Amino acid sequence: MAALAASIALFLLAWLLSVLRRDASIADIFWGPAVAGCAAVFLAVIPATGPRAWLVLGMVAAWALRLSAYIFERNRGQAEDRRYRAMREKRGPSFWWRSLYVVFLSQALLAWIVAWPTLAAIASPRPINWLDAVGTALWLFGLAWETVADRQLARFLASDRDRAAVMDRGLWRYSRHPNYFGECCAWWGLFLVAAAGGAWWTVVSPLLLTLLLLKVSGVALTEKDIGERRPAYRDYMRRTSAFIPRPPARD
Repeated sequence: MAALAASIALFLLAWLLSVLRRDASIADIFWGPAVAGCAAVFLAVIPATGPRAWLVLGMVAAWALRLSAYIFERNRGQAEDRRYRAMREKRGPSFWWRSLYVVFLSQALLAWIVAWPTLAAIASPRPINWLDAVGTALWLFGLAWETVADRQLARFLASDRDRAAVMDRGLWRYSRHPNYFGECCAWWGLFLVAAAGGAWWTVVSPLLLTLLLLKVSGVALTEKDIGERRPAYRDYMRRTSAFIPRPPARD
């Protein structure tokens, strides 16, 4: 429970900052550090039993650093994210305190659950085996894939372009959300490392993350009304896979 307490404390700090800044988008920046912080607490309270403990800590730390740095740079100087603005408008003046549990404490709990594979991997006494190699390779692929996708999108948004244009180049030609696909691959890879230590039960972590990205806060929320706001996106949706990359459909 020490890891959960640390996650809650971190998101309480994030909530206070969001109230001062009137910007709940700051929660996204704290997501990666919260998950990595849980892993660090696990390592601190459980005697390290082998190289797998340091392997997963390094994987999660690298993932968290990349994600937080990207979101920080993306949000710098920008207004509050459209998703949070919609929540603020819906809940009115009470949003400042309701966001504590609707946004921040809920993410603190999710970060703790998502970090479960790191707990199992750290606690496992089993030696490194072939499944660790498979999991690490999948994690590396996922991290590289989402990094490239994020950089391609950032360059597109910073370019001198028609504001109605849709990003359909690079990895975005094959998936409407290649960054989310890479994120899922990274966490399924980390789960395989935990499974190599015997903790198959931690499958709940990548399953939950995949569900959130597909049905709740990722694909579904992003595309809820984007076709109405950006007509060109409707054609992009018709010809391009939502998640798993594949060649675009022919006209």
